[in-house]
Amino acid sequence: MRDKGGSTLKERIKSLVLASLVAASLIQSYFLIYRLPGGGDSVVTSETNYVKTENMGQERNIEELIFPDQMIIHLGQDKHTVFYPGNTFYQLIYSRLKGRTFEDFQRRSVQSVNWDQIRKESPGFELSFKEGMPVALLQRVMRLGTDSLFQGETINRIAIYTMPNETKAHALFFSAKGDVVYEATQADLTVQDVKQHVDFGTSWTPYTLMEGGYYIPAQALDTIEADVPTGQFTVEQMQRSLFSDPSMTRNIREKDGSEIYTDSKRSLQVKQEQRWISYTDPAAPPAGQSDASKEALSAVDFVNQHGGWKGRSRMMLRSADNKTQLQFQQYYGSFPIMDSMQFHFGTINMEMQQETVSSYERSLEYLNEGTEAKKSIKLPGGDKLKNLIRKVAGENRKVVDVYPAYRPSTIEDGLKLIPVWVIRFGNGEETTVS
Repeated sequence: MRDKGGSTLKERIKSLVLASLVAASLIQSYFLIYRLPGGGDSVVTSETNYVKTENMGQERNIEELIFPDQMIIHLGQDKHTVFYPGNTFYQLIYSRLKGRTFEDFQRRSVQSVNWDQIRKESPGFELSFKEGMPVALLQRVMRLGTDSLFQGETINRIAIYTMPNETKAHALFFSAKGDVVYEATQADLTVQDVKQHVDFGTSWTPYTLMEGGYYIPAQALDTIEADVPTGQFTVEQMQRSLFSDPSMTRNIREKDGSEIYTDSKRSLQVKQEQRWISYTDPAAPPAGQSDASKEALSAVDFVNQHGGWKGRSRMMLRSADNKTQLQFQQYYGSFPIMDSMQFHFGTINMEMQQETVSSYERSLEYLNEGTEAKKSIKLPGGDKLKNLIRKVAGENRKVVDVYPAYRPSTIEDGLKLIPVWVIRFGNGEETTVS
């Protein structure tokens, strides 16, 4: 019995040793296949034969990048307020709306809807997608029925409101083209639901509807100024990420101090002073019929694989000449961070052709949120803001929007984010006041 027991013990030891050897072999194979020679960063090859560098930014689903730039609450009697992304009530209303169903769309001319009267007199709320969002992408975050005409639209505003003596709520989807509006004749949103959402705005900062269709607060707006530490991706990380064989790239130094890395097909320009990169792929397929929704999905996948995301960003897109241009604008708190020619930060800019990236621009610098120094400040409102707008607009420039944002500036070991009002004119130009 003792010999049999000893034999059984030996067999168990052999099995454990064998299992350990198999596990060690698998681990070794993993490092041989998925590690760069010399023990570099962990990488995997993507379907497009680029290299994905691990441990840079986070990955995002496209649904996380689609949200309104602002939510306007209409209280009736020409009283309004505005919620910005990140606000508790904004998040509550938007999350509830995602669970509602909108179907049976009726197409009407925009002239048939007296929108100015509705937003002044009818209690309700409005979701703004200023640049417009294709229905196919909105369907990824909202339950929208399929309709052949509606399916091909781009929507820049969703308005939900109630009318006196009516038992059901109205839901309007405005085309970004400005010529038609779609009403969802079947919406599982009750009058009581709308009233509850409107009530969230009754004790909030009152806003005034201005002649240009934009809103400004009747009093100063409480905001936060922040000194935020930053980190920085290295050029080597971006090289490994964007070139299948970084060792085959050559370096060219430009007269302006920037550097270009190229493998004779693709190029990566690095502006060290601005900590900004521009990647181009002239070998992208020639422009053809584009599908903005598919282009957007491909763009998000590309960013996930080549740099990832830091913080929260909102997607904006525009299609023209069979190309799709996308911008992902980063937010801090409730406001977007401005990107300017003088100071590039906070945006990822892309151009897509046939679901392939032809250009990709982003900052190497990113915010390390969590340890920043903050202080409360007020942005002007009421007559003071009106005077500032009047001063910068003059007599000939039409103002179409006014919204709060952060203007970044460099400080030691980080960025100072300064709240400002951004004034957008009819020709697309923007300026700031504070």
